[in-house]
Amino acid sequence: MLIAQITDTHVSTPESRNDRDFRTAEHLERAVAHLGALTPRPDVVLATGDLVERGDMDEYARLRELLEPLAMPVYVIPGNHDDREHLARVFGHHRYLPRDGGFIQYVVEDWPVRLVALDTLIPGESGGRLCAERLAWLDARLAESAERPTVVFMHHPPFVTGMRKMDEMGLEGSGALAAVIRRHPQVERLVCGHLHRSIVRRFAGTVACTGPATAHQLALDLGEIPRLATVMEPPACLLHLWLGAGDGLVSHVSVIGDRHPPFTIFDGGQWLRDAQPPAGFHPDASPPERRRLG
Repeated sequence: MLIAQITDTHVSTPESRNDRDFRTAEHLERAVAHLGALTPRPDVVLATGDLVERGDMDEYARLRELLEPLAMPVYVIPGNHDDREHLARVFGHHRYLPRDGGFIQYVVEDWPVRLVALDTLIPGESGGRLCAERLAWLDARLAESAERPTVVFMHHPPFVTGMRKMDEMGLEGSGALAAVIRRHPQVERLVCGHLHRSIVRRFAGTVACTGPATAHQLALDLGEIPRLATVMEPPACLLHLWLGAGDGLVSHVSVIGDRHPPFTIFDGGQWLRDAQPPAGFHPDASPPERRRLG
């Protein structure tokens, strides 16, 4: 099973700042094309929050249109920029979404890896929260299928990163979440968004990670001053590959775009020792550095 993860798409309306400065809709369109062209193609896509910028209905309508070309199921959860009611209304055709108007939490049982969606949204706030109700729901759902490998996906990561400003917008209740996860060793991965970077950490006996954004990333700043900056590093997604009970789940970063085309040196049958780089193949290292790398 191959699970793709996109996050922090921040789609907004035409002529908005997100369109002008970050081109988030354009970048999501490229991400969708990228996922559709992958070999093997992902079985599912997890969209881990901050789907739109303001939580408006017209933003969600645009998001729905942009995601429409994906042939595989897409499972959405809210981030701090999202609105539960508007998300549920525009994506009402996604039958897995709860219909009670409460937290957007659900379980997908259709795949070799069980998918559990967890809602960390606090309306009007940048940080997230896992209250007693949400944690009790998670504990009960995990207890229902203790033998099945499981991925829990949510927006806010449950760990401190050293990016001080983002840590101020962290997850309340991460200690209680850790207690729940420790009781359920079948959890292979906690996958999150929010940080616009790929970050990995051990957490409560499993692995927690965040995905890069499909458009703008957050500049890596580990200094003492709580600053925040965006940077147009290459957009990317995560691919979580389930290899079976013996080898578990392995996660990869998949860069979106054609700026760095692949250069085949082994075609599945033989090494192509005299192969020529494709047009557009431009190594970034200077010639002396390339020589040192061999």
